[in-house]
Amino acid sequence: MKARIFTFVFWLILATATNAEVVVFAAASLREPLDAMAADFGDVTLSYGGSGTLARQLTLGAPADVVVLANDEWMQALVTSGRISADGIVDLASNRLVLIGAADAPDVPLTEPGIGTALRDGRIAVGLTNAVPAGIYAKAALTSLNLWPAFAYRLAETDNVRAALTLVIRGQTPLGIVYATDARVSDAVRIVATFPADSHPPIRYLGAVTSDKADAGAFLAYMSSPAGRAHFAAAGFLPPQDLTQ
Repeated sequence: MKARIFTFVFWLILATATNAEVVVFAAASLREPLDAMAADFGDVTLSYGGSGTLARQLTLGAPADVVVLANDEWMQALVTSGRISADGIVDLASNRLVLIGAADAPDVPLTEPGIGTALRDGRIAVGLTNAVPAGIYAKAALTSLNLWPAFAYRLAETDNVRAALTLVIRGQTPLGIVYATDARVSDAVRIVATFPADSHPPIRYLGAVTSDKADAGAFLAYMSSPAGRAHFAAAGFLPPQDLTQ
């Protein structure tokens, strides 16, 4: 009950205090490029979280104007709920899925012995494998490489990909599965392996308007403009068409 009350109050604050602004719900991994775009555009309030959590909040009526998620299935859930229009979804960027370790960690072969040696008695930090896109992609990649049976029980699942990154930064887990762009955020970690692009579904960042506020469509258009794509590129994201790079 307390959690529901807090969520309601949070939504109420967004609805009243930011009435003149564009409220954007966005996947946690997009913080750097979207912060930069919001600074350029002005009058934008950003709320970051796991894509599954944000999608559920929107279906419950959260007052956002634009949503940007890292997984097509969650966007389709919003279409089904009536929060967005299927023909209004815009492909914005893509990413790579990587295995990270401490800054001084050696490269890790994507094999059971390779990961097992690097892991020792620790766990692999990942987003929730049934809800967070990075976790969903991680499960798909481990399954494709026949590694899921060996490591499914050795995961430290978190509610968004940045929380998984934080566990590795703090040394609480020796390994983590995140996006390549997340690994750029801290000098405390490095990429020790990159998962093959064909080991998981394409990583797609999709945006859509969730209200009739005029500036909502303008901000979505800005994200897909040359200036917006430059911010994505500066943060290490790939353009939508380069999903296999």
